[in-house]
Amino acid sequence: MSDILLSLAADQARIALNRPERLNSFTESMHAELRRALDQVEAHGARVLVITGAGRAFCAGQDLNDRTVAADGTPPDLGESVERNYAPLVRRLAALPMPVIAAVNGVAAGAGANLALACDLVIAAESASFIQPFCKLGLIPDTGGSYHLPRLVGRARALGLALLGEKLSARQAAEWGLIWEWVPDAEFAAHIDRLAAQLASGPTFGYAQTKRALAASLDHRLDEQLALEARLMRECGLSQDYREGVAAFLEKRTPRFSGR
Repeated sequence: MSDILLSLAADQARIALNRPERLNSFTESMHAELRRALDQVEAHGARVLVITGAGRAFCAGQDLNDRTVAADGTPPDLGESVERNYAPLVRRLAALPMPVIAAVNGVAAGAGANLALACDLVIAAESASFIQPFCKLGLIPDTGGSYHLPRLVGRARALGLALLGEKLSARQAAEWGLIWEWVPDAEFAAHIDRLAAQLASGPTFGYAQTKRALAASLDHRLDEQLALEARLMRECGLSQDYREGVAAFLEKRTPRFSGR
């Protein structure tokens, strides 16, 4: 792979979008490589995944030079592009059985911003920014943007971001609750390393069930969610991680989770 850099360690996986000369904007080739990389991450059994960008950007969204117009002037079917590439990517990230960290090292625009929001934890360098520029092309926020934005920041701010296309700083994104936190640039890499190590050594099975529970809560009625909590808690209670967590608590020691 050339458009994606993949690193697999014992319990950690890292993916870097690798088109720095084009601010890591998406092409068909990058989508295909990203799908293969995610397959390898799951097959490897990684307990945490970090997604970042090479160079000075996280991801500038779709590379418009990669979309061709037919000889007769017929425009490309953008809905087909969403169905083939962007929607499956968002679903895949939500379904991964490990925490996914978006390490936003620079500008995250369009599909790039919404790729970050589709991850479980979004950590941004202080110099990073988030932009929803779809309105400047007469388009709507895709890659799950129309779903995640109002749920994260509320309808008023979501509409402001989507209709005005203004740049949002990392600091303001954290203040609004769009992301988990911002980190000074000089501390960013080390902070991501520490966080990835913390999650990689944690109760991976419980993390996966937590992702399922919180995702379902957005559409469930209270009784439905309570029933799901009971089912998932029953599954967690049968895990090796739960037994180890209880044993470590009673023995007053640090738990050694296996992820099972």
